[in-house]
Amino acid sequence: MAVIALVGCKAQKQASDSNVSSDNTTATVVVDFNGNNAYQLVKAQCDFGPRVPGTAAHSKCAEWLEQSLRQYCDSTLVQKAQVTTFDGKVLDIKNIIGIVNPDADSRILLLAHWDCRPWADNDPDSAKHREPVMGANDAASGVAVLLELARVMNEKKPNVGVDILLVDAEDWGENENEDSWALGTQYWAEHPHQERYAPRFGVLLDMVGAKGAKFSKEMMSMQYAPSVVNEVWDMAQQSGYGSYFDNGMGGAITDDHIVVNRMGIKCIDIIDMRPGSDTGFFDGWHTTSDTIDEIDATVLKVVGQTVANVIYSY
Repeated sequence: MAVIALVGCKAQKQASDSNVSSDNTTATVVVDFNGNNAYQLVKAQCDFGPRVPGTAAHSKCAEWLEQSLRQYCDSTLVQKAQVTTFDGKVLDIKNIIGIVNPDADSRILLLAHWDCRPWADNDPDSAKHREPVMGANDAASGVAVLLELARVMNEKKPNVGVDILLVDAEDWGENENEDSWALGTQYWAEHPHQERYAPRFGVLLDMVGAKGAKFSKEMMSMQYAPSVVNEVWDMAQQSGYGSYFDNGMGGAITDDHIVVNRMGIKCIDIIDMRPGSDTGFFDGWHTTSDTIDEIDATVLKVVGQTVANVIYSY
């Protein structure tokens, strides 16, 4: 993922969901998203090691993700493909898709990338720049939220259909080349899992679990899908999470949602941007420090419950 405009893991003590502020809550809470479950799902992904395409960790995690979605979704698809990276590598990739309520005409798309960056090129130690990134926050956090949502929806089916899209090969890109990112999503956009696929909207989750996370309204999301951004941010406010979801404008990001919007599907990006930092993101972004130590179960709860409340409002 690139900023195009300004503005083996070690377990830590988990935050309790009860620590999340719920002052002035007005949203109807139909289901309870469990942030501690999501935290364990982040850790489970990290336990495979960095999920870089072409590695054993990547292959083993793909099998686990498929099994996890099959456990909770009505049907599951695996989209296998080959893509070519900006540096000429041919990657075997897998987009993994879980479908809830397949017969529902009204649908919502939820997506996150599950692969890890091959190089920690932002690490403060230049000797580590060729080491892979563990991707606890930048990959596993969004996937964990979607897997926990799959479990929640299995226990109580929503009225709408939901498609969970775990996309591969997002993070093998270079900043100077916008099209070098989101290769798995680009492939899916050309080969959608359903003919004439037209959900109501899509929500991308990227870097949604780090300590101190704040979620501003990402600029490209506001350009393409302002009504969806406002719906989700209003729900966060109604759910008591206004201290996490900032109504201010954030930066513009090249991410998977750009590809989805270009298909004609309104899609937003819930992403933790930090304009005051050196990179615009959390301190561990694209470094070897993006491990489970970065993750806060309370943040996972906030994001997951907000998205759940949106889904069950239909």
